Amino acid sequence: MGGFFRMLGKRKELIPLVGFMTLAATGATSASLYFLCTKPDVIVNKTSNPEPWERLDPSKPQKFITINQEWKPVEELELVKKLTK
Repeated sequence: MGGFFRMLGKRKELIPLVGFMTLAATGATSASLYFLCTKPDVIVNKTSNPEPWERLDPSKPQKFITINQEWKPVEELELVKKLTK
């Protein structure tokens, strides 16, 4: 590790590159952890929850932006859900 800092001392033009790469890696890791912990459609263990879409609230839009769209259940899907349970 000391050799890395010695190299940065000799080649000062690499310091911004190392800084941006560290920032990008930190951002990607934190975004991945955020989505993993907060979003209901991200699954890690499929054996305990094989159908995660059934836990989503149909009245709450899951898109980034929704313009003039009403969320209502589809009759055919409700019938299939009743028959499979």
